[in-house]
This record gives sequence, structure tokens and C-alpha cells, in this order.
Amino acid sequence: MEKQMHTKYAILGLLTIGCQTGYSMKKMMDGSLNHFWKISYGQIYPTLKKLLDEKLITVQEESTSGKPDKKEYQLTSLGWEALKDWMETPIQEIGVEKNELLLKLFFSHHQSTEITLKQLDHYHSKLQERLNTYHAIKEMIYGTYGDQEEAKFWLLTLDYGIRTTEAANDWVMNAKNVL
Repeated sequence: MEKQMHTKYAILGLLTIGCQTGYSMKKMMDGSLNHFWKISYGQIYPTLKKLLDEKLITVQEESTSGKPDKKEYQLTSLGWEALKDWMETPIQEIGVEKNELLLKLFFSHHQSTEITLKQLDHYHSKLQERLNTYHAIKEMIYGTYGDQEEAKFWLLTLDYGIRTTEAANDWVMNAKNVL
């Protein structure tokens, strides 16, 4: 399936956790899902329109004085069914990660080892920042949502991020030893 198709299901899923407006969806994307699934602001509204056309969601407009109308979206029974069917379908392929460092490293025979080592150090510091962010999110989930059923699934996706980031850190240390 193409990425846009998955974006449709990401938005249907966001509607199940209380993100009823385009703004709240973007906020959730930036604060959480963006670590493993990117949706631009420019994708949200066209996808919402498509979901409306497919009758997978409904919209209610609320007028507020001096501000643009607020649109709140809800899943229809057809939308719930589509989300459930998608979730029960096995994945078709493992996504390929785009990694600028690996691309540069592949061609690093054109530069000095010193520069390559600096790039690895910089990558390592970025990985540490990401790990710190993940640990802060973990604390927030435990502190705010720890007793809610969905928290265990959020923590599972977060654990994947933590483990892959730690593995990337280990790889950096090994790569530096090879150089």
C-alpha cells in the first residue's frame, strides 16, 4: 500500500483517541506519532475531505465569533469498520528508512576519515537527544495515562523507538572502531 493510503488510517486512528480537529491531529502528530509516522499539515485536510467523501467520517462545524469555524470530525460506523479491517490485515512490507548519514557514509571514501568520524559523533549526539525525548515521553505516558488501556500500546511503540535508537547508538560506536 502506498503511504497516502496509510495516512488515511492514521487519521482514522487519531479520531479514536480524541483528536477531532485538524489542529489537534497535527499537534498529536508533532508530539507523538511523528517519531514513527510523518504526516504533513498539508496532508491532513485533503485526507479528511477524502474520508468525508468516502463516508468514513462526518463533520460538525461550530461557529465562534471572530474566529474561523471549527470543524470537528467523528468516525462513522463505516469508518470504524475500515479502520478495524486495516488493523487486522498483516503488513505487506517492512518500510525502508531514509537515513542521510548512511547515504553520506556510503560515499565517504571521497572524504577524510576525520570528517566521517565527526559526522558519526554528530549523529550520536542526535541519537542521544532522541533518546532523551523518548524517555521524557515515557515518563509523561506513565504519569498521565499509565492506568488507561491504550497506554500499553503507546508504550510498546515507544519501546520500539527506544530500542532501535539504542541499537543505532551501538552501531555508531562500532562504526567508529572500524574507522
